[in-house]
Amino acid sequence: MVPGLRWLVGLLIASVIIAALYFGRDILIPLALAVLLGFLLDPAVSLLKRWGLPRMAATLLVVALSLGALTGMGFYLGKQVQSLSADLPTYQNTIKQKLRNLRTLSSGPGAWDGALKTYNAVEGEISAASAQAERSQPRVQKVEVIREDGKPLEIVMKWLGKVSEPVAMVGIVLLFVILILLDRDDLRDRLLRLMGGNMHVATDALDEASERIGKYLRMQFIVNVTYGIPMALGLWLIGVPGAILWGVLATIMRFVPYVGPMISAVFPIALAFAVAPGWDMLLWTLGLILVLELISNNVVEPWLYGASTGLSTLAIIMAATFWTALWGPVGLILSTPLTVCCLVLGRYLPGLQFMEVLLGSQPVLDAPHRLYQRLLADDVHGAIDVVQDAIAQRMPVKPTAADKGQALVRFYGDVALPALQLAYRHHSERATVGHRMRLSNGMEEVLEELQDEFPAQPSSAGAGLNGRVHCVGASWEVDALAARMVSHSLNLHGIHASCTGHALTTTVRPDETQDWADVQWLVVSAFHVQPQAMVRQLVRRLRRRHPNMPVILALWNATPAVLTTDFVERTGVNAVVTSMQELVLRMQQLLSPEQVAHGYVPAPLPEHDDERVQHLQRSGALLPVHWPAYKQLALKAANAFDVKYAQVSLVDHNWVHTPGSLLASSDGADGQAGLPRDLSICAYVVHEGEDVVVEDVARDPRFADNPVLTEAHVKFYAGVPLKNQQGMVLGSLCIMHDMPRRMNASDMDALHDMAKDLMERLREQGRVTQEPAAPAPPAS
Repeated sequence: MVPGLRWLVGLLIASVIIAALYFGRDILIPLALAVLLGFLLDPAVSLLKRWGLPRMAATLLVVALSLGALTGMGFYLGKQVQSLSADLPTYQNTIKQKLRNLRTLSSGPGAWDGALKTYNAVEGEISAASAQAERSQPRVQKVEVIREDGKPLEIVMKWLGKVSEPVAMVGIVLLFVILILLDRDDLRDRLLRLMGGNMHVATDALDEASERIGKYLRMQFIVNVTYGIPMALGLWLIGVPGAILWGVLATIMRFVPYVGPMISAVFPIALAFAVAPGWDMLLWTLGLILVLELISNNVVEPWLYGASTGLSTLAIIMAATFWTALWGPVGLILSTPLTVCCLVLGRYLPGLQFMEVLLGSQPVLDAPHRLYQRLLADDVHGAIDVVQDAIAQRMPVKPTAADKGQALVRFYGDVALPALQLAYRHHSERATVGHRMRLSNGMEEVLEELQDEFPAQPSSAGAGLNGRVHCVGASWEVDALAARMVSHSLNLHGIHASCTGHALTTTVRPDETQDWADVQWLVVSAFHVQPQAMVRQLVRRLRRRHPNMPVILALWNATPAVLTTDFVERTGVNAVVTSMQELVLRMQQLLSPEQVAHGYVPAPLPEHDDERVQHLQRSGALLPVHWPAYKQLALKAANAFDVKYAQVSLVDHNWVHTPGSLLASSDGADGQAGLPRDLSICAYVVHEGEDVVVEDVARDPRFADNPVLTEAHVKFYAGVPLKNQQGMVLGSLCIMHDMPRRMNASDMDALHDMAKDLMERLREQGRVTQEPAAPAPPAS
């Protein structure tokens, strides 16, 4: 379809939908209100049903209790209003006296008296001229028609006509609520059928919509109650009559966005003005409302709401305006839940994806794209802001100097290099000369800023490493920029590295740049998708002058077809890496004699490891009574994630216990399943205290030559920590596969949920089981 025609069809469909919403509001408004109330009442109905009550009885009981509570509250508030109405005449003298005082203050001399006198004089002249003109016109007799009051029956019928409409709406809403609560599952099935044949997408969409709307309504109720109760208590202490009435009114009116809080504040302020002869009560009331608004809007709401709706602030305001224009005040109340439904539809239906872009609170551009765009726009300061935010997200709460360096290296790998990949991809397709110059100059300024902020210092991670590494770009300007990042990253890890400020093009020969006699390793960065011919030519030129210099090739943009075993042999390089982390780990391995001797990198021991092991042995997690549960969890995890292996790993002093593992592992002296701690990836989970994901084991120097993983053909690993109530990491729950793969955020959340369920089960069983822990087998 032609793009212009596609837009025209989209506008036509949107116009039809908006017209249907407007003209069908008499039916849609009660239905939407009923659905909203159904979200509020369904948890109570489901709870009563779990307690053994039939669904119909539970529904009628919940609805009856809700109506009873609303009716009782209505009677109480009505009595409060009646009592206040009876007392209002007694406040007339106070109101008159305050108005008289205000008039006296306003009638005194002021800074605008001269301007007002001038304005009054001009207005008098204009009025006199108008009066003279009117006297010259012929006088017109005015006739006023006075209608007689209708008969009593007509008055009653007219009054009933006005009352019947809201009463009928309440009845319809109540009927819809009961039907929705009774036939919830059937309605859900019908919606799933209407949404199409993809049951997975439809189920996820309905689950997310119900979860977001339900959480929003519950959080809004809690926020309103935490506002209304202090309001009533504060007004009672101040002495404002009807304090409970105004607290309840504030709780109810805050369900109406924007307008509701202002309406609920008018009544206590006006009453405080009318009751006390002085101004203290009014000022205290204003101060109370102001403090409650500040606390609620800036503390309570962000804390409780969080990302419950997923809507941006601008989207919420636009939605309130749109739905109010369509459905009036009721549309204002329903604006947020209805917009949440639109957001979820945009997330799961490709044709409505623009709604997620317009309404969602999540950034529509990831960090690499934002950095790339700021550089293209010649906004270096904006690019530095993006860089600082990305680095801050990768730092712990209280970072040390080493943590800051690690965060910067992760930024280079996660954000900066992908931004250069975009630059390479768009170099010949869309970028102009100006774009390329702005990108190059801007990235150089960003790198200079980062080198000044994160100066290279020897760290504990680089202790004992030796040798000098030189980093160069292969051909393009982006290659040279990547070489600067590599050099900075290696220096932050304590590896002495330098870089060349330009790429090794055909016009700049490697033997003409500088004396490389003291270079022990050369790292060449390349973004070319098919770099075979270029690399062969470059290595051939290098070998002529430096025949024994080892070369590490960093391919930042190579396809999987290039990363084959014979590629290293054909090009003559010593090793190939594809990520910043892999490069740093490979250089640490090559420059450390101990790691080269092992062929793999054992996980370091974390701090307080002896205390951690004591927690493990006292927890009862090593008891044989839990082994069937470990086996069942491993099978469940392998099936859910569609992987070949899964296991629960409990990391002891020198041994990792893996009872019930689906991966064939070694046996200890007592026949207990497990493997030495030095050979286990799970030991890294204990050391890091956080998730460890290795998408391709063969590309990670820490595990590429691990004999246990090689024998089992493990290519992928993802593990999450098993933490006790004291925060000690006892081991990990991990999944493994014989093919490389990736994990998204929802997959990791599911793995975390499994780990939490396991630890909760162990805690519950530990309250009953008090047997001594099994001794750990000796280290092999």
